[in-house]
Amino acid sequence: MTVEKGAGTPQAKGAELLVAMTGKASPAKAAEGDKPVFAYIESLPEPQKSIARQVDALAAKALPDLKRAVKWGMAYYGVPDGWCFSSGAFVGHLKLMFIRGNELQPEPPVTPIRMGKATRGVELAAVDELEEGQVLSWMAQAGKKPYVTAAMKKKK
Repeated sequence: MTVEKGAGTPQAKGAELLVAMTGKASPAKAAEGDKPVFAYIESLPEPQKSIARQVDALAAKALPDLKRAVKWGMAYYGVPDGWCFSSGAFVGHLKLMFIRGNELQPEPPVTPIRMGKATRGVELAAVDELEEGQVLSWMAQAGKKPYVTAAMKKKK
């Protein structure tokens, strides 16, 4: 790979990440609602699509007042008071990340890079790696401790 002028810029680093992930960005545009999330999930390759479908089904089971959105190329899940966790596909795996994951019991094992100091989660390469009971517990706990943005606070 040749290094071009401006390769150290944030834009160049973003392009490098896209190439490192899949060679192309997710076509999902930022939008709230069920339809954009379902479209995002259906756009994923296998096995990420099957894992994302299962995560979505567990979210619907764990959070009765579930709200969905696509943000930053990932599916976000929350309750009326705020966002709880995200599900994003990467090469070879899917990340399920809890925004206030350091407050969950037991604490999820993965601390992601550049997703917030409190974020914790799991990386799943296959549907059978998903421990449904544990994930449901984390989702239910996260639903009681949603992350509320400054914009959400102003609306109240």
